[in-house]
Amino acid sequence: MIQIVGVNARPLKELVKQTYETTENSFSARKEYQGIGNFKCVFLFQLISNENARKELEDVDGLTEEKVDKAVEGFLEDVEENLTETNGWPLNFSAYFVSKAALNAYTRILAMKYPRIAINAVRPGSVSTDINYHNGKLPLEEGAKGPVMLALMPEGGPSGFFFDETNVSTI
Repeated sequence: MIQIVGVNARPLKELVKQTYETTENSFSARKEYQGIGNFKCVFLFQLISNENARKELEDVDGLTEEKVDKAVEGFLEDVEENLTETNGWPLNFSAYFVSKAALNAYTRILAMKYPRIAINAVRPGSVSTDINYHNGKLPLEEGAKGPVMLALMPEGGPSGFFFDETNVSTI
């Protein structure tokens, strides 16, 4: 379980970087507006009471990849040393929550780094799918509204935000 956050973080960063570079190379001459959305389904920062990590991840203006990596590495060290509860990390599904909070922070970093592309995070809601044995409250059509809305935003739309379904969230 410790490996999940560390192993998946770097490939995701590389995928987003390659997607951006491909988009930039393909569309830069036409100056079309492009969008990238990361999908989330968590309450995120509310569940992380580790003061240092929370402070770093919520600092929108001072956010860097290094700070996000440091927060995740701090979490991994605390897991290895069995200090998750002592140091204020979520107890249940902790790797999942920390990885989603880090992904939200990374979304903000990418939005600042690549201002010509709208990069947002979206929680589509509790959608009824095979993965949750159809226990979600929303049908697929309802769950798709947020991601589709962001994908079809006109040029100059929001970037670097977290959307809860179709609404900008303060999380």
